[in-house]
Amino acid sequence: MKFLLSTILSLAVLAAAAPRPQNANRPVPNGACCTANTSLKQDVCNVNGQTGRCVPSAANNCGAALTCIEDSRLTCDANTLERGRPLCRLTGEAGV
Repeated sequence: MKFLLSTILSLAVLAAAAPRPQNANRPVPNGACCTANTSLKQDVCNVNGQTGRCVPSAANNCGAALTCIEDSRLTCDANTLERGRPLCRLTGEAGV
């Protein structure tokens, strides 16, 4: 009985410590364009082997979808939150 209880408690601790999905159970896009009708502004994405954010930009011709911009090309304002994360935009474009 004690073994079962300690096993259950150990599993509960591991579950609580496990990383949560980065985009609140939405997929993490890979590529220049974020997932149309699914990705939200400031969602985490991957492009050119780097992490980035889904932001509105005409940089990659994504049409109505948000564009995945590498973190190194973003300018972020930590004092302004968008969807719970600092507001980021492609450096040189309006919005930050």
